[in-house]
Amino acid sequence: MRIGFVSRYPPVHCGVGEYTRMLAGALRSVSPRVRVTVYSTYEAGRDPYSDEVYGVEVKPSYERLSSDFSGILDALAEDGGVDVLHVQHEYGIQGPHESLIEALLEAKRERLARIVAITMHTVLHPLSGRRDALEFQRLLGELDLVVVHSYLQEYELQVQGIPPWKLFRIPHGTLINEYIGHPRSVLLKSLTMEIGLEPRRLRGMILAVPGFLRLDKGLDVLVEAMKRLEPGWATVVVAGEVWNGKAAESLREAPSVVHVERYLSHDQILKLAALADAIVLPYRDKPGAYAVSGILHLSMGSLKPIVGTRVPRLIELYQHAPGLTVPPRDPDSLAGILRWLRENYDLASSYMSEVYAYAAKTQWPRVARRHLNLYLTLLEGRKPTSLAATAGLTE
Repeated sequence: MRIGFVSRYPPVHCGVGEYTRMLAGALRSVSPRVRVTVYSTYEAGRDPYSDEVYGVEVKPSYERLSSDFSGILDALAEDGGVDVLHVQHEYGIQGPHESLIEALLEAKRERLARIVAITMHTVLHPLSGRRDALEFQRLLGELDLVVVHSYLQEYELQVQGIPPWKLFRIPHGTLINEYIGHPRSVLLKSLTMEIGLEPRRLRGMILAVPGFLRLDKGLDVLVEAMKRLEPGWATVVVAGEVWNGKAAESLREAPSVVHVERYLSHDQILKLAALADAIVLPYRDKPGAYAVSGILHLSMGSLKPIVGTRVPRLIELYQHAPGLTVPPRDPDSLAGILRWLRENYDLASSYMSEVYAYAAKTQWPRVARRHLNLYLTLLEGRKPTSLAATAGLTE
């Protein structure tokens, strides 16, 4: 089977790019006969390259946020087409352009793709005020397959008129952390060398906040929560590339916070999560936007307690461990749950058992098989009836 993904791809720093890489690698691992080509943005250059680790060919084919997707059609023609052309869509990458839908349908008309699909990493609600995006979402029903990650996204698109027989919820994949159980001294030595984490600054429990630094990560709320707690009982390690300068301002003189300002690779995030006693995700989502956090899935695979907020991106945490979630933008509640975590750490770890089971259920090979089963069903001209039937899994 030949699969073409339209997506950002490493070395570009992007969560969707990392998602595409992990999914492509998992597809290759569960079915070695699968060939994956990624038709990427020009952000890493215009020359094709190979990801030899994951067995993926990458062909830069379009400009980020451009409305011109003709380069994808040209690249498909050069390759002789694919069986499945699947867009990994994010509004900050491909935008809300109707021309993307037109390009996918044109690929099918020209027999450059037998099946055209899209994964909506963010679904917008009318309260977002984005009329262009809502019009784009209305056109998704013209495609063969629309994939989302959460119940919120699924039902929102149903309400907006997407035929339910074309709409499938496949959870974000989870990678079980290979560094679990490694001695803390070994992990700390490695992170000191790789990202400059200073051991002398770590006191008490280690609370990790990994990922890109943006305003919607709620770091200012976390800083206010830490001010309400006794000094010295914990150190918060905030590590990630700064995407918004204002997001990092509150960290400069914050008590008990260590800020590592740099991009962390997948491997480095896993090491930090394995080093930490707990992960804290104090997100405050943008109104009218439904997405799922990739950092949450990296954290779940590390089998540590996770404290988060009740926002759409963390809906899976709220579903499986609601007692460790608090309202967003509420430093008093966040301080309270962190204090409870300190005093009841073993209980918190046990309470996370349902989340750990969910992490096992959503490992990347299982997610890849769901995709493959859907592709095969559609390629054979059959109509998928349910996730359980198409994926061979019971949820």
